[in-house]
Amino acid sequence: FCDWYIETAKGRLYGAHNADRQVTQYVLVYVLTRIMALLHPFMPFITEHLWQHLPHSGETLARAPWPAADERLRFPEEQEQMERIMDAIKAVRNMRAEANVAPNRMCHIRIVVHRDDLKKCIETHEEYFEKLGHVEKIVLLAADGTKPENALAAVVTGMEVYLELKGLIDTAKERERIEKAKAALEKEIARTSGKLNNKGFLAKAPEDVVAKEKEKLAEFKEKMKSFDERLRFLADL
Repeated sequence: FCDWYIETAKGRLYGAHNADRQVTQYVLVYVLTRIMALLHPFMPFITEHLWQHLPHSGETLARAPWPAADERLRFPEEQEQMERIMDAIKAVRNMRAEANVAPNRMCHIRIVVHRDDLKKCIETHEEYFEKLGHVEKIVLLAADGTKPENALAAVVTGMEVYLELKGLIDTAKERERIEKAKAALEKEIARTSGKLNNKGFLAKAPEDVVAKEKEKLAEFKEKMKSFDERLRFLADL
């Protein structure tokens, strides 16, 4: 509710005083008051406090009617479509984090959509990607189209999402950052390898301590591989 619906609703809330804004406000109040009622047995004080600041009838939440399900408000098709959009936005966020893209930097994405209903849904709600994924431009591709080069890729249900990296990150700065991280990691690998090659340490240290050092060394080497892969990827940008 907080990190998805409120965020996607802000555009309508900050817009003109029209029917769309009123509907959004009504949904916000309707859902939030019922969330407070459902949480009340577990969190009585904070839910009562918040409920008192919302439009309501009655004196106290403790005496308010328990929320009842309304089958008329079930929209399974729209719910499934929204879940797919959320998956795609999460994929964009994860790829941005993986590429170390600045949070305020707008990006371009390309999406291969395998379902017509999702294609129409994305076209209708492009602003969700802009607000929640800092996406400046979306290009929808045919399922049999050419996949973009120099892009990170993520597969979600019904879609393939590509984050274009060319011009998005400072490759020289990113290489410098990775090289520094590699240098620090090489020292850790040398230190841990030195321990494990030391017969005195192996003879005196408890088995669990030796096992932990071996685990650390394996993790360090795996991380080093990811750094090398990242540097090879950056070389192609």
